[in-house]
Amino acid sequence: MTQPSFWRGALGRGAASLAVLLTAAACTHMQPGRAISGAVSQAPAVPWSPPPAGQMPQAPASTLEIPPQYLKPGTTFSLAQLVDVALRNNPATREAWHFARAAAAEVGVKQAEFFPYIELDGSITREKQTALGGQPSQFTYLQTTYGPAAALNWLLFDFGGRSADVAEARAALFAADWGHNAAIQDVVLQVAQAYYTYLNDKALVVARQVNLEDARSNLDAAEARHRAGVATIADVLLAKTSVSQAELNLQIAQGLVQVIRGTLATAVGVPATVPVDVGELPEELPLDRVTKSVDELIAQASAERPDLAARRFEAEAAQQHIQSVLADGLPKLVALGTLNRTYYYNSTQSPYSDNYTGAILLRIPVFTGLDTVYSTRKAKEEAELARAAAVRTQDQVTLDVWTSYYAVRTAAQTVRTTKDLLASASQSADVEEGRYKEGVGSILDLLSAQTSLANARAQDVEARSLWFLAMAQLAHATGALLPRAAEIVNPAHKENGGIP
Repeated sequence: MTQPSFWRGALGRGAASLAVLLTAAACTHMQPGRAISGAVSQAPAVPWSPPPAGQMPQAPASTLEIPPQYLKPGTTFSLAQLVDVALRNNPATREAWHFARAAAAEVGVKQAEFFPYIELDGSITREKQTALGGQPSQFTYLQTTYGPAAALNWLLFDFGGRSADVAEARAALFAADWGHNAAIQDVVLQVAQAYYTYLNDKALVVARQVNLEDARSNLDAAEARHRAGVATIADVLLAKTSVSQAELNLQIAQGLVQVIRGTLATAVGVPATVPVDVGELPEELPLDRVTKSVDELIAQASAERPDLAARRFEAEAAQQHIQSVLADGLPKLVALGTLNRTYYYNSTQSPYSDNYTGAILLRIPVFTGLDTVYSTRKAKEEAELARAAAVRTQDQVTLDVWTSYYAVRTAAQTVRTTKDLLASASQSADVEEGRYKEGVGSILDLLSAQTSLANARAQDVEARSLWFLAMAQLAHATGALLPRAAEIVNPAHKENGGIP
């Protein structure tokens, strides 16, 4: 049989076109100047100037979910409402959620190993064979074939390797789910800390406003006594200095309020420029809110802490991985099969032929360079590592609850003590103010009493906010979603336009 001119021309043109395409691709991607131009700066001390392709990428489309009431001027939010917005928008929860979904898909990937693998193919083949036995006896054979084919590969038995893979993936999924819960609790704690710090700073502004009013009242008294000729100008100057210091302290506190306001917005998962406002720090606190013993709280944390559950499931996944590795070195029973139909171009005989094969294979690893031995050893050590991490997390959970429990008790006692201190300082300041106005006291005694009162007000505010923060930390330590302190009703919240 001789090669038709049609095939010679087609093959020639195809080869020429392929050569042109490969040459063009090489020229496009292998030019040295284009490959490195603008890739790095010219020197260590020279900033990099990005090429057009290296400019700052566009920000992804916004996915914020902000209720319409959120942007309403004058609206105040409770902690529960801010947590609700945070759980919709904080990227940490979305990251953990997508990670858990990926782990769920991995379980499906491992379960797919129990099913057969079936593949459908299509092919076209041009074959030329030449036999030389001297020029006169040269023989050339040309054939074109095409057609569909199917292939089957099914692992029938593997000593539990696939089951171990599924169990490992399922344990990893549960670990990811508990990790998602832990991310939610971390966001709640972050929002609660920013929320109570915001309440603290707002209350501190109010306290320093009162301090400023007291300082101005002292200045008025000093000026009145100076005009009456019973006090020197030094009294007036000392009072003015006190007023200036009170104004400075107030300005600092007001600045801190704006800073923590942005911090709270960021914790919620919205830009710091979005307005966020809350109510007022409660005056009266249920200091005996914690009724469980520390041992009961530790037991609760051991049963509910999501990060502890995640570590334990990670240890379980590592244990299942040992069986998976061991199965790799054991025999496997595999079913193989193929089925195809081959068509013959311009055949003078049958236009096609049907073919099939089927086989059951027993694959026995004989020597793998000790790969299975060392892989198993590595898996066992990783399982021990994961188990140790779970034990360490348990110890840390116990310490967290222990520390948080006694921090709440200390904070409660501090609130009681600062209340007494504030009452004593207020009485002392009133007495010194009366003595000074009656002309029997000095300006130094009055300012000293006012300073003590100002410090007592700040300590009272800080003690109340620290109690809330300690309650939030205890809730996080025991695995609760919200601190029980968040249940405290703040009347000012509803009076000032808060969302019910």
